[in-house]
Amino acid sequence: MSLLSLKDVTFTFSQPPLLEGLTAEIHRGEKIGLLGRNGAGKSTLMKLLAGELEVDDGQLQKGDGVIVRRLLQEVPTDMHGKVADIAAQGFTNTETGHAPADWEIHHQVEKILSRMNLPPEAEFSTLSSGLKRRVLLAQAVVQQPDVLLLDEPTNHLDIASIRWLETFLQSYEGTLVFITHDRVFLQALATRIWEVDRGRMFDWECDYDTFLRRKQQMLEAEEKQNELFDKKLAEEERWIRQGIKARRTRNEGRVRALKQLRQERAARRAKTGNVRLLSQESERSGQLVLEAENLSFGYGDRLIVDDFSTVISRGDKIGLVGPNGAGKSTLLKLLLGQLEPSTGSIRHGTKLNILYFDQLREQIDEEKTVVENVGEGQTTLLINGKQKHIYGYLQDFLFTPERARRPARYLSGGERNRMLLARLLKRESNLLILDEPTNDLDAETLELLEELLIDYSGTIFLVSHDRAFLNNVATTIFALDGDGQIREYDGGYDDYARQADKAAAPAEKPKEKQKKAEPAPARPKGKGLTYGEQMELEKLPKQIETFESEQSELHQQMSDPAFYQQPISGQEPVISRLKEVEEQLGKLYERWESLEERQQNA
Repeated sequence: MSLLSLKDVTFTFSQPPLLEGLTAEIHRGEKIGLLGRNGAGKSTLMKLLAGELEVDDGQLQKGDGVIVRRLLQEVPTDMHGKVADIAAQGFTNTETGHAPADWEIHHQVEKILSRMNLPPEAEFSTLSSGLKRRVLLAQAVVQQPDVLLLDEPTNHLDIASIRWLETFLQSYEGTLVFITHDRVFLQALATRIWEVDRGRMFDWECDYDTFLRRKQQMLEAEEKQNELFDKKLAEEERWIRQGIKARRTRNEGRVRALKQLRQERAARRAKTGNVRLLSQESERSGQLVLEAENLSFGYGDRLIVDDFSTVISRGDKIGLVGPNGAGKSTLLKLLLGQLEPSTGSIRHGTKLNILYFDQLREQIDEEKTVVENVGEGQTTLLINGKQKHIYGYLQDFLFTPERARRPARYLSGGERNRMLLARLLKRESNLLILDEPTNDLDAETLELLEELLIDYSGTIFLVSHDRAFLNNVATTIFALDGDGQIREYDGGYDDYARQADKAAAPAEKPKEKQKKAEPAPARPKGKGLTYGEQMELEKLPKQIETFESEQSELHQQMSDPAFYQQPISGQEPVISRLKEVEEQLGKLYERWESLEERQQNA
């Protein structure tokens, strides 16, 4: 029996309908990733599922006693009280008809706050934005709802919190429906994909990686079908225009068919285009961008940066990671000269032209329209040496003239980010400062921004909690630990995580020995491996080769369009086997690297 069901659900703000003819069922234990472009109706669908909005047409049914909770996308600005009290507000008896006892509430709140590492007595209004979202999540899950709705749950969370949230939700026994722009988060959790596109909802019963392949095949098939339809319509239009000469050969059936073709073409909702991102790069900076020597800075007794030195060269792409409140934004302001260090010095290179994408979006005037915020008094812009009207420029960022004339306060989170990108990218630069640029961006815009930054020949400082984004853009990671220490790592986020884990490993070994209170077995001399381990190492390449060969065959089988034309029951064994093979390969790679490293270090 389904927990929630939709049957021909339609919802309209204005024509055309935002959501039209949605039909689906939600079952226990599913983890559904909800995807779609900004403004496609994802958050509206969440509100419908939560019962906060009424459908215009169709049926949305909830099972008896089913508890549904939704985590808000934005943190309320007027919320006050202790953390424990706010979390306890998640308990209601509207669905169950049973009012829990005070001791039950207290016990459950205490357990959830402990798991989330939240201080029960802290005042909510004094917490960081990331901690506030964790409190709201605690409020949403404290009653153990059957269906948990999460709208961008990773926004404003640091990477450690996101990874914790992944683990928490993977073991969550209830059903999840979640919206996220974090592709790693989506890959880790989703067992089913709902995609809202042009008013319709497409239900993909697969994980995110499989969805991407199937979606591409569907788009190619749709494009081919539309081409054939348009060709037939054009031929019929030529026939009807032949005039008096052809009237004798006309038949009413063919005329009616033409009218039907016209109606179908008029009803077709065109796919929204992609954002066209182009950066205006100014004259190249000097080879040296900046040099910091023995930099220190703090607030009161708290040290944010402690004796930090670095040299940044032209073309470096620096990713800053660390817990919320560790000082990433403060470090940027220090390096840019917006704050004076307590000790140490900063030397800037020559010909720097800086653009700053701020985390709090302080550059946006809420009362001004998109045109006014971006144009700043200009109706014609000079973009890469060519004159462009402000409305034409904004259409590159998917703002129709109507949306462009709306005040900024009415924009969604993704639209606000696109507006700020449009405002910034009209200017020339050779040093980009990006503080959380990925929040609320849809997948297509996110990938285009990645491409722009990868091709950008200048220097970039990037604060982000998006691991995939950091992997694709950053060439160096600055990791802040929150105690003033900053460490540099070559590569993207995965490279940093691997190097950091390796550096931390020796410090953990003595603790393990002490805990066991027994001497570690003596390692054999020579190659540093036992005879059995040496034999295992020799066999591993052959085992890896066997699994890689099977992986290649499975990929080839799934790349055949005919594969997706068979029933799901025929697809699942292949998809399941591919997951098993990839998991086994991961274990074999890890074991091989471990044994190789021990042998080399012996």
